[in-house]
Amino acid sequence: MLAEIQRWLPDIAFVTLAGIAIAGAILVVAAVAMLFSPFERMVAARYLRARRGTGFISVIAFISLLGIVIGVATLIVAMAVMNGVRQEVLGSILGLNGHVSVFREGQAFTEYDAAAGRLRDISEVTSVSPLVEGQVLVIADGRAGGAVLRGMRRSDIEAMPILSRNIVAGSLDDFAGRDVIVIGSRMARKFAVGVGDTVSLVAPHFTATAIGMLPRTKAYRIVGLFEIGMYEYDANFIYMPLEAAQIFLKLRQAVSRLDVMLEDPEAIADIRRAMLQALGGGFRTLDWKRRNASIFGAIQVQRNVLFLILSLIVLVAAFNIVSSLFMLVKDKGRDIAILRTMGATRGTIMRIFFLSGASVGIIGTTAGFILGLTFTQNIETIRQWIQGLTGTELFAAEIYFLSRLPAVADPAEVAMVVLMGLGLSFLATLYPSWRAARIDPAEALRYE
Repeated sequence: MLAEIQRWLPDIAFVTLAGIAIAGAILVVAAVAMLFSPFERMVAARYLRARRGTGFISVIAFISLLGIVIGVATLIVAMAVMNGVRQEVLGSILGLNGHVSVFREGQAFTEYDAAAGRLRDISEVTSVSPLVEGQVLVIADGRAGGAVLRGMRRSDIEAMPILSRNIVAGSLDDFAGRDVIVIGSRMARKFAVGVGDTVSLVAPHFTATAIGMLPRTKAYRIVGLFEIGMYEYDANFIYMPLEAAQIFLKLRQAVSRLDVMLEDPEAIADIRRAMLQALGGGFRTLDWKRRNASIFGAIQVQRNVLFLILSLIVLVAAFNIVSSLFMLVKDKGRDIAILRTMGATRGTIMRIFFLSGASVGIIGTTAGFILGLTFTQNIETIRQWIQGLTGTELFAAEIYFLSRLPAVADPAEVAMVVLMGLGLSFLATLYPSWRAARIDPAEALRYE
């Protein structure tokens, strides 16, 4: 039951957010409309409708509306995809590597169980996992390739939800002994192997034999396949029982490091000091922020640049509103003069043209918001459909390191995009509306 609820949570959140947005847009339109008299609303609506002789102006207004729709929707989708990529990468990296890694300086890390016990006494620490890590060569079915070998205890792997809950073939029940491994699904496809098959691993160590120095080679049986959705791990990582990895990599009774998981991954500084005090001298730590600074820095730069570039679409649409209103003012010069002679004030004229331009902005922003959220919610389905239609791969996992296209809409960012669309639209109407209000009735009728 809980799993079903969690599966439906994104859809429930999307429907709720979309409903709130539509209701909010209706309220905004109603509030704006209440600021104007029925006469002003009627005239503004007539000016927005295409009529004989003014069809070209209405086409420009429609293009402005379409530009705002595309700009707002594209911004929402782009920001959601960048958020999804960051969240997916962060979840995969932290889920498999720990929040803080502890290393021994100057000597083999043999007292790892005692050090892990001292770290577990810290209240903010949730788990500590000793592991062995090294580079190996994989040979299977005439194919060869490099991989990262990690030796861990079965209990520690089962405590990693991102790995233990994503075993797509086999299981961890047989993850014991000295000749078993678990590999990623993409590595299995690359080497054309599966559960029950055998692969040979070659370690970067040599053994003296009668014919000289030979690399250490051993055959291992595959007991499980995992798929976490991040290509880097699914294609390049192998997990082996800790004791077997220690023997294979010549690290008897020692580990490479301790991976520490924290309650709050952001609270690194204070916890690192507490960890070093608990461990004593001869240790060093490396937290996830420093280890992955280049990755998340690049993602942040891309987000900022993408937002700046795509904002120009909305800005261009706002300029189209300016041009369409100027043409409308020029075309309706005689109508403005007649309205003024009938008693309409300059404020009335200004509000009529402001309402004409603002309506384009409000409708376009609302439509763009709904389109953007709908696209974001179904982006992976759309990607799969386009790939099936065109026969091309739009999101190669080998290049983007992710097996699917993630998208997570941040309400704060969506609100910022909507406010930007409305703000630019309203600002674009001010000057043309002011120019319309400044038209002299006598001069306008004289030249008609």
